[in-house]
Amino acid sequence: SGLVVDLATLRAYLRRRIRTTGLVTASLAAAVHRGALSAAAGERGDVETDARTPAPAARQASRAQGRGLVRLARRVWPDDDWGALGPTPHLAVAAGAVGRASGLDPQHTALSIVYTTMTGSATAAQRLLALDPGDVAAATFALAQLCEQIATEAAKDLADLSDPLLDVLAQRHTERDRPLFAS
Repeated sequence: SGLVVDLATLRAYLRRRIRTTGLVTASLAAAVHRGALSAAAGERGDVETDARTPAPAARQASRAQGRGLVRLARRVWPDDDWGALGPTPHLAVAAGAVGRASGLDPQHTALSIVYTTMTGSATAAQRLLALDPGDVAAATFALAQLCEQIATEAAKDLADLSDPLLDVLAQRHTERDRPLFAS
């Protein structure tokens, strides 16, 4: 789409993604972790995540990532009841349940989501644009304080903002002749 073409535009994109997708997903995960939203399939965690994820492609990716996280969680914490999450929980719902199972506090669960939201995009851009890995790593380190601030905000209450551009880009990606990523 031409939105990210170099290190400077990657930094701007990452800030935008942290403040929107990162905040919303982290707030949902923290709410599930605290028990404010149910992690059970079809319950409030699922419903609230669907409502905050307008693009069908983003919902599908979220559920694929959530399914993968639960597969890992079943191995790490086999005594927990992961079946209640259903076969395809959203990433935020799965992350909240994993955060609770692991003994993290909700803010650390939120931080893990904000951080992985940033680093996933940074790594993809590094590969697709052949950016210097050191430059990309330095850019992510420079955003650490923003990640901390957003995680603190996310742990307090549910965020309900959206970024229509990121929603459109997520949807357009799946409609490409050759999508670059499955999720």
